[in-house]
Amino acid sequence: MTQQAQVVQTTPMRELLPHFWELARPFWRSEEKWKAWGLLSVVIGLSLFLVWLNVQFNDVYKVMYDAMQAYDGKKFWESITRFSILAAINIVSFVHMVYFRQMLEIKWRRWLTQELTWRWLRGQNYYRMQLTDKSTDNPDQRIAEDCGQFVQLTLKLGLGLLTSVVTFCAFAPILWRLSGGANFGFLFGMNLHVPGYLLWIAIVYALFGSVLAAWVGHKLVGLNFLQQKREADFRYSLIRVRDNAESIALYGGEEYEKAPLRNRFGMVVDNFWTIMRFEKRVNAFSSFWAQLAIIFPLVISAPRFFAKQISLGDVMQISSAFGKVYDSLEFFIDSFKVLAVWKAVIDRLATFNRSLAAAEQLQVPQPEVIPHGLALTEMSVSQPDGYPLVRELSLQLQPGERLLVRGPSGTGKSTLLRALAGIWPYCSGMFGYSRTGGVLFLSQRPYLPLGSLRDALRYPQATLPVSDDELLEMLRAVGLSHLAHRLSDEENWSQILSGGEQQRVAVVRALLVKPALLVLDEATSAVDEPAERRMYQLLLEHMPQSIVISVGHRSTLAEHHNRFLDLQPRSA
Repeated sequence: MTQQAQVVQTTPMRELLPHFWELARPFWRSEEKWKAWGLLSVVIGLSLFLVWLNVQFNDVYKVMYDAMQAYDGKKFWESITRFSILAAINIVSFVHMVYFRQMLEIKWRRWLTQELTWRWLRGQNYYRMQLTDKSTDNPDQRIAEDCGQFVQLTLKLGLGLLTSVVTFCAFAPILWRLSGGANFGFLFGMNLHVPGYLLWIAIVYALFGSVLAAWVGHKLVGLNFLQQKREADFRYSLIRVRDNAESIALYGGEEYEKAPLRNRFGMVVDNFWTIMRFEKRVNAFSSFWAQLAIIFPLVISAPRFFAKQISLGDVMQISSAFGKVYDSLEFFIDSFKVLAVWKAVIDRLATFNRSLAAAEQLQVPQPEVIPHGLALTEMSVSQPDGYPLVRELSLQLQPGERLLVRGPSGTGKSTLLRALAGIWPYCSGMFGYSRTGGVLFLSQRPYLPLGSLRDALRYPQATLPVSDDELLEMLRAVGLSHLAHRLSDEENWSQILSGGEQQRVAVVRALLVKPALLVLDEATSAVDEPAERRMYQLLLEHMPQSIVISVGHRSTLAEHHNRFLDLQPRSA
């Protein structure tokens, strides 16, 4: 797909506000709403007060420059004193406006980040999204970065728009009054009298600039969206290398890894060059238009000044008022690049939000609760494309029975276990088991959370009432006595421990929890056969009444089980 094609695939502008409201509304109706509305009121109040101060400054400029023209030192120093007082008030007001705005920003960002994070984690949505929508890339970036940008840019643009509207309403009458009227002659002796002509000139000047700015930089929205995606893809590639450092080092795969990293970063650079070219045009136009706006009011008021119709103070007041009116109308020009980033952020968060909603709506069959044991009745499991893996399987297991699921790769052994766990939507039939005593699934690659070794052993039940002595005993039992002195060490244990050691940690979890149903999906494949035999012996000694279901390829697993299920490959 070409870059141009990717740029086009963004949310239409007509959908921007509905998507924005969909993201913003929940916070302003949440439990934080009263604090949020209070802070917003304070920020708006201070912003309006700053506009009023600007009007006072405009009056001071007239008195100050009129005093200079009349060589009136007394009035000049009086205006300087007034200016100093207003400046001090302005500084204090501005500092507190920014402070309260940042306070609102962090509260909003915290709430939005937590809300999206909890929704992402709730009901295995983080897993379901991989099944329903593979186009929603890099959820980590959307939660960690896009939430912050969304809040920051929303407040910046929203308050900026409000301030611009109020500034226009405050300074337009001043410019109208100072403009007087102007007569424009046409052919055949026709004259046109235009009252407040400077105001009309300022409006036309700013609107014409806004239209040109939109035309010059209209492609920045799609380019910024694409830049965020490519930055996230490159960062993910680097994280993959970090997380698989040992395997890459053993393979000597450094040269191979350079190619995809170089390609992905090359895509970042190429897109950034394109953004630079468009931003160069926007910046060149904005700078030219802004510089012209400085001299323009002086040029159009100079004839009246030299004709002695207005004073120097009037000229400076016209210049100030024209500048404020222009600045308020120039909001779109100055904010176009920010609007482009803001829309790209909303596109990404709205897409993520829709993917979450789709995952929440996905119907995933859940196991029924039965009095005891485990039962499957005509259970079928298939791939997402409908290809059948297991058809109409019926099975019953009683407490204490141990089932070994065997079969060639691709016959659906692991997928069957996902269905039993209630995370696989593509299954049918009845299946259930007793919840008394709990259920625990151990995978081939155990997950070890960041934190202490103690937390890793107790995961996912952080509050499991287990003493350190019990943990040490279990570590020694599974052959991890060399880690006994490191219970409190906080490390990235998935990087420090070998695959076999990680599987031993997972077995410790099972020995601590003692679930009524224990499912092992090749959970001992990384340890040698004597160690595997020892771990199964420990499980049977500590959990004699538990149902154990294992998936594996080793023939030695058979001696630890008394029931067997052989799955055969099916023809397409």
